[in-house]
Amino acid sequence: MRFRLGNVIFLTLVSFMSLLWILARADDKIKIVTSLPDLADIAKRIGGEKVEVEAIAKGYQDPHFVDPKPSHVLKLIRADLFIHIGLDLEIGWVPPLLEKSRNRKVYYGGQGYINASEGMSLLEIPNVDPAQLRAQGDIHVFGNPHYWLDPENGKIIAENICNKLSVVSPGEAEYFRMNLDTFGAQLDSAMQVWLKKMEPYQNRKIVAYHNSWPYFTSRFNIDVAGFIEPKPGIPPTPKHLVSIIKLIKSENIKVVIISPYFDDKPAKAVANRSDAVVVSFAPSVSAFEEVKSYFDLFDYNLNVLISAFEYFEGSDKKK
Repeated sequence: MRFRLGNVIFLTLVSFMSLLWILARADDKIKIVTSLPDLADIAKRIGGEKVEVEAIAKGYQDPHFVDPKPSHVLKLIRADLFIHIGLDLEIGWVPPLLEKSRNRKVYYGGQGYINASEGMSLLEIPNVDPAQLRAQGDIHVFGNPHYWLDPENGKIIAENICNKLSVVSPGEAEYFRMNLDTFGAQLDSAMQVWLKKMEPYQNRKIVAYHNSWPYFTSRFNIDVAGFIEPKPGIPPTPKHLVSIIKLIKSENIKVVIISPYFDDKPAKAVANRSDAVVVSFAPSVSAFEEVKSYFDLFDYNLNVLISAFEYFEGSDKKK
């Protein structure tokens, strides 16, 4: 009875909010909804003044776990396009929201549906018997889904968005393509700056809390020597933390990176016992106040990483 009553209340709220939206809608912009704010920022850059974009998740939330809300369903009801990361990253919350929206336009395979991973060169595709995957922790069957953390992959995301926008609004295809070219040129220019900044720190070793960063570390030539989690999604045991402390000391590692949605106590315990520092990385746009755009995402993470490296280099020189 509780379950049925909850469903009735949920659907009533959605219906009421849908009616308010229908009454309020007064423009003909293409309505885009994205799962993550990174996709929203890129979609705004490609769609320009022709689109209105909203993201469901916040940048400080774990993208694996987002609680569905009636307001999320409303966004999908009114959407002309829906963009998500795919590769089972959002599998726990995107399918239920799409189902409740009943908007076939943005459902899987619909004219307004975009899986941003199309054409992506993926890392860490597991070569494991599916029956053994659960024993490996939070393993993604199709490959590591955090591909947006390589800025070069931002171009592929943007291309996918441009192509779909051009189908939905063919009369504006040239406009979208022009914005795509501008975005690509801006990313190329930024990449030169980012790579130049990272030149002194090539192949530096760090430890990460969770395996979110292979695309980022591969692009910027950083070596993740170990993880606070013994397996993805598995909380660390005292024994594992001791092994990480030994690794950090033996390899002279100075930096442990972590996303804001993880408990930082184990990471701080490791750092305190090994003369390292815990650095909070932004996993997405809007994770921190300073990270307002896709470009800010890389500026922020590279700056805090370089600052940590330089702090320890300065300390070593004083000794």
